Amino acid sequence: MRFSYKIRDRGADRQKHTSLIQNCFSSQDIENPFRIDPGKIPIPSNRLPDRGTALFITFEGIDYSGKTTQAKMLIRRLRQMEMPVVYVREPGGTKISEAIRDILLDHRNREMHPHTELLLYMAARSQIVQEIIKPAIQAGKVVVCDRYIDSSVAYQGYGRGIDLEWVHRLNDFATEHLKPDITFLLDLSPERAAERRQRKARRQDRMESEALEFYSNIRKGYRKLAEAEPRRVMILDAELPRDQIHQQIWEMIKPGLSER
Repeated sequence: MRFSYKIRDRGADRQKHTSLIQNCFSSQDIENPFRIDPGKIPIPSNRLPDRGTALFITFEGIDYSGKTTQAKMLIRRLRQMEMPVVYVREPGGTKISEAIRDILLDHRNREMHPHTELLLYMAARSQIVQEIIKPAIQAGKVVVCDRYIDSSVAYQGYGRGIDLEWVHRLNDFATEHLKPDITFLLDLSPERAAERRQRKARRQDRMESEALEFYSNIRKGYRKLAEAEPRRVMILDAELPRDQIHQQIWEMIKPGLSER
């Protein structure tokens, strides 16, 4: 896959962006300038072309589902095969995104509003897409990402109750419509996740300290995502032994790797 970029007129860009922002508001918004019609949010139309030999893989699931373990196991196997691979995590992965991660997960920030939380995740995502993920795909590499767009739908959409249309459109804006080729969803009940968390015996971050009901809603959200996109989102039983889960993942991505 190849990208071609043109040097842009920054003055023209500023004028265009100002016009787009103004178009988000109607005359009725003068009294409440923060009320925006989500249908008017300017979404970039420049979708990525054919990705060639690149492969974009994401891992999803509630906390302590084992997704990070599986992502790292896959990375090790790919590197043993001398495959060009990049591993990133969300939120984080860049200097800016890691700083945002610290704010999001700090247990002292319990007063954080759900809208603030969502926008911070989007900001971190936008940075890692532009700085790491898109360049890696352009170079034809395998990108393995621990959390991505589905986390916002599940956590902030189904978990926090934010309008799903807003979440999807903000995801599109932050990523410029960049979706994974395949997503592995490690499915685990909140009760079993809580047992694993207790065994870890470490201090919980702000997100991990939420109630079981919050995680139950997130799990339902993930399952609905899998139902909506069965060709992309693969549900895996997180209760199985980790080596068995890894082998299931490997069998599913092998066809894509053989084409490289």
